[in-house]
Amino acid sequence: MRRSCCIAVIAGLVLAATSAAATPRMRTSKAPWSRPNDTLALSRAAGLTPRPHEFFAYHVHAHLDILVNTRPIRVPGGIGININDPGVHRGRLPDGSWGFGGISNCGKPCISPLHTHDDSGILHTESQKAHPNDLGQFFTEWRVRLSRSCVGGYCRNVKFYVDGKRFTGDPRSIALTNFKEIAIVIGEPPHSIPSTFPQ
Repeated sequence: MRRSCCIAVIAGLVLAATSAAATPRMRTSKAPWSRPNDTLALSRAAGLTPRPHEFFAYHVHAHLDILVNTRPIRVPGGIGININDPGVHRGRLPDGSWGFGGISNCGKPCISPLHTHDDSGILHTESQKAHPNDLGQFFTEWRVRLSRSCVGGYCRNVKFYVDGKRFTGDPRSIALTNFKEIAIVIGEPPHSIPSTFPQ
């Protein structure tokens, strides 16, 4: 009887540890938020499956703007990509930042179907199936807290907009469909809310 009890307790502890490992701790600090080093583990935690190369059967671009008291916050390039894999090409962009892409074969998984190639704020979905990802998955990959009331360490005066219109639902559920403009406005708003983004 005692042995069965101990086995049940150990199994419960292993299950709890596995669940904790599958739920990454989100950053609750204020911006800036750098690209996390464990980006592929975070992709898996977001329910995404990294692959050894890019797929273009379903290829859409959404755009994310984050403004804190009208100041733009950088969305880093390389989220959802193992930038250290030799199969991932990199190049210096005109503004001095780095871009990552040209992935034909890494030999092992190196890119999530949801990722950023550069710091333009464009969120790429490149997958085999026509199924949009959502903003919550991207913030999990970025390891930044996202809820109705909080973004990272900001929990006051946070507003969400989709294509220039106020969004009051769960921001994690916003589908990343083609040409969708998502703006997160924290604190003082800009003179105009972004409603489109240049292609």
